[in-house]
Amino acid sequence: MNYSRFLTAVSAARKPSPIRILTELQQRSPPTLISLAGGAPNPNTFPFHSATIKVKNGASIVFDETTMKRALQYSGSYGIPELVSWMKELQRNLHSPPTASYCMEGGEMEMCVTTGSQEGLCKIFEMLVNPGDSVLLDAPTYSGTLAALQPLGCNIINVPSDQYGMIPSGLREILSRWDPADAKKPVSTVPRVLYTIPNGGNPTGASMTTERKREVYQLAREYDLLIIEDDPYYFLQFQKPWAPTFLSMDMDGRIIRTDSFSKILSSGCVTMGY
Repeated sequence: MNYSRFLTAVSAARKPSPIRILTELQQRSPPTLISLAGGAPNPNTFPFHSATIKVKNGASIVFDETTMKRALQYSGSYGIPELVSWMKELQRNLHSPPTASYCMEGGEMEMCVTTGSQEGLCKIFEMLVNPGDSVLLDAPTYSGTLAALQPLGCNIINVPSDQYGMIPSGLREILSRWDPADAKKPVSTVPRVLYTIPNGGNPTGASMTTERKREVYQLAREYDLLIIEDDPYYFLQFQKPWAPTFLSMDMDGRIIRTDSFSKILSSGCVTMGY
């Protein structure tokens, strides 16, 4: 996948912050190194020594002094490496994305941690959506998504849905306004982004069937769309086996997936983007 054509001018112009690079270098340095470059405080001055959290099943989670120092110190932009690695492995185990083989070899897979779903969505949309761009959405969709998109000055195109989620024939009818061959042209008006909540959609509660996901994914390949798979309710599915995700079908790295801990641990937990 060539992602450069999907990025906004602002996003394409961004460069890594030198301070964040220093922070990541510091994380990999031995604890004996005293660095004044990144402005990191001396962890020995942190007021919290340790913490114990007791969960409802009776078990206790202990954060010792070393862990507390790590948790309270500045970390890299992507999040604490051990946490990010654990979440990557969780995604691979849950979804077995076809792209995982080359992702594990340093290819396309990236993941970051945000403070919540709204922050994650805002960052994704600001990265991908220019003023005047057309964005494809479930109709109706999450009000927070609309709140994140509307200030960007984009054209929102509602794709019809029913109790089984987004209707592929409706999506195809909308996309038929454009020639797929025009999708990669620099001045093309073909939509580049499709957003959907595939499981327990908010506000409808609809869940997309596996067959519909396959049809929508094929249309995304035909028109070279990125799919934002916003799936905070994935772990709340009642039927087993759980429905295959778009990520599990992703042959070429066009899925941007967001998950949330807030629906299964507590409100305000971190969100992971894949």
